[in-house]
Amino acid sequence: MRKLASIQKIKSVHTIEGADAIEKAQVLGWQLVIRKGEFAAGDLCVYCEIDSVMPDKPEFEFVRAKSNRIKTIRLRGQVSQGICFPLSILPEGTEITEDLDVTDVLGITKYEPPVPANLAGVVKGMFPSFIPKTDETRVQVLEKVLRAYAGTACYVSEKLDGSSVTFYLKDDVFGVCSRNLDLAFSEENAMWKFALNIGLEGKLRALGRNIALQGEIVGEGIQKNKYKLKGQHIFFFNVFDIDAYRYVSLNDMRTLLKSLELDMVPVLEEGYMLESSIDALVAKSRCKSRLNTETIAEGIVIRPLEETIDRYVMQGRVSFKAINPDFLIRYDE
Repeated sequence: MRKLASIQKIKSVHTIEGADAIEKAQVLGWQLVIRKGEFAAGDLCVYCEIDSVMPDKPEFEFVRAKSNRIKTIRLRGQVSQGICFPLSILPEGTEITEDLDVTDVLGITKYEPPVPANLAGVVKGMFPSFIPKTDETRVQVLEKVLRAYAGTACYVSEKLDGSSVTFYLKDDVFGVCSRNLDLAFSEENAMWKFALNIGLEGKLRALGRNIALQGEIVGEGIQKNKYKLKGQHIFFFNVFDIDAYRYVSLNDMRTLLKSLELDMVPVLEEGYMLESSIDALVAKSRCKSRLNTETIAEGIVIRPLEETIDRYVMQGRVSFKAINPDFLIRYDE
């Protein structure tokens, strides 16, 4: 699970030209603004990532105006992602160990965007345990992974800002899921409606295998329709072999989606030789969307051309995202 709050070392501290009260610091691969003189390089701190929702306590009063959520901001021209707290914020007796996850200790939860009413549906159950949830690790916490896989041939796809959807066929049962829930059949739910309109259940049954397709639904009524699309559309980014419990390769995914007449998320680059540089990947994320070149992309997802498993990466696969800081600032994320 994502460590929203953890004990980390301040890697570096630098002055900001023209700023008397603040400095810029680096924690893991994150850049952020800190109060001048509060920390020095090498100090341990409690680092809270963006998307952390802080509990309603006096020490977090300063984020109440933002619904207690830590967001990406810009101060004195510096992009700041996350907040550092002194170790004294931890309860007495907490073990002080670098990289220790203190999310639960501090009562911090993860921000989840609200699900539009036409996507919410009636709950049949929790998200199926036989399919991994759709969530990518942020590149800023994967320095060791980047070094280990530097030079690996990868592909880069656009990360779309919408609502996650999963369609599956397992042991003759067809299902539709939102990010966290298995949804009961409903002709009014946009995700079920999509499946019905294209006869997706029948297409998956014709494959004769247990399989899941995961994608992002975007367009009207979804996340303020940043791409200014007409109607609603689904772009797929994962094909998961349920029996083998593994994702298929890019070529196999592309072939299968084409046979099913389904759209894949835009692939921006193939044969990209992975760089061991967080800054380079964040810079690559600063691009225009292929869905509408008048809008900026939310970011990118990077994966090896051949599916690669690594236990140090969330969900066990080498697959991670770099989010466009300009997107986060523009849309107050």
